[in-house]
Amino acid sequence: MNNRLAVDVGASSGRMILGNLSPNRGQVKTEEIHRFDNGMVWRYGQLCWDFERILSEITAGIDKCAENGKSPLSVGIDTWGVDFVLLDAAGNMLGNPVAYRDKRTAGMREAVHAVIPEEELYERTGIQSQPFNTVYQLMAVKRTQPELLEKAAHFLLVPDYLHYRLCGAVSNEYTNATTTGLVNAKTRGWDLGIIGRLGLPARLFKELTQPGTEIGRLRGREHIAVIAPATHDTASAVMAAKDDAIYISSGTWSLMGIKRDEADTSTASRAAGFTNEGGYGGQIRYLKNIMGLWMIQSVKKELDGAYNYDELCEAAEQAEIESVVDCGDERFFSPASMTDEIKKACAENNLRVPNTPGQLAKTVYQSLAHCYAKTAAQLEELTGKTYDTINIIGGGAKAEYLNRLTALHTGKKIITGPIEATSYGNLTAQDRSANP
Repeated sequence: MNNRLAVDVGASSGRMILGNLSPNRGQVKTEEIHRFDNGMVWRYGQLCWDFERILSEITAGIDKCAENGKSPLSVGIDTWGVDFVLLDAAGNMLGNPVAYRDKRTAGMREAVHAVIPEEELYERTGIQSQPFNTVYQLMAVKRTQPELLEKAAHFLLVPDYLHYRLCGAVSNEYTNATTTGLVNAKTRGWDLGIIGRLGLPARLFKELTQPGTEIGRLRGREHIAVIAPATHDTASAVMAAKDDAIYISSGTWSLMGIKRDEADTSTASRAAGFTNEGGYGGQIRYLKNIMGLWMIQSVKKELDGAYNYDELCEAAEQAEIESVVDCGDERFFSPASMTDEIKKACAENNLRVPNTPGQLAKTVYQSLAHCYAKTAAQLEELTGKTYDTINIIGGGAKAEYLNRLTALHTGKKIITGPIEATSYGNLTAQDRSANP
């Protein structure tokens, strides 16, 4: 059996999907092997990731394959972007595995832009300025813990680090690297000019590996190859999206955009809030980061388990409220209370304040749909093209109420699925590496 194992680790959960794409390429048979929770933890005074737990879950999933007689030919990991670890020459982690919602980047955009103006940074990298971008996280390290950069031998983004722990090979995969704000949009390699001007050690940044590259063999199971897929989860997911449609990769974040061949680093593109990230096979993911289901996830959590998502959707449909907040407002990025922040935003804009769970949920879902409609219009204006279809992929494609609102506000046909788009893209990249 030509089984391959896709490990898709998101900010809130992870899943491991065993898939077989042969002999009929494009028709994949999949089986969920393992699923686990993930999340940020408060340690050492910072929001961090628990990589040891993530790795133990990945190992458990690989063990399950062996126990069921379904050992894969290869394994590949995709995750979110921007977060990283620094390793010393012996392979030991330096500092904490800090998560992107931590407050350490406060004031770091201003520090970076004092050296490289925001306009120039976007023109060179095509990456929209977000408070969590790697370039700002690295400036925080440089300002507060410069000794870590002095001791470091390797810079690894999250999937690079997890691959390293599996096979011992150091690599920097292209699609995830483009989220850092340190990759040149035209050359598609590390921008050493930016790195040098910011005073970051150039030795940390290795030559970029393209998705579909075998980087090593699984420790203790050398018959299993470790293949880097498109290691940014959205890059893997977009591989499953329709080429001629606007896509929304819907999860904790909503990544809304199109596939294109070249980056748009124009002033108009920057002003509209679009970013240019790397995709499989040299494509550019031209998209906007929208707050996404993080808002409803946070509201649900603050309701202490009193509602599941279906119940919240039902309550939202019955609620009578038309308030809409700006999902792109950074106030919703990591608030002490999402519920309170939504209420305050409504009050400040003289909108009806949502008080019931249904009103809160409807405000979130309506706000997302309005944001999707605005983004679709901007895409059409910037590209000069009209799109009649939006393809919603990922777990958020199951949010039927939001899908209906999106159709209503955009006036476009909505196609949903695949739900496991990220795993599909991950498996496809692994398979193509052996069957080019």
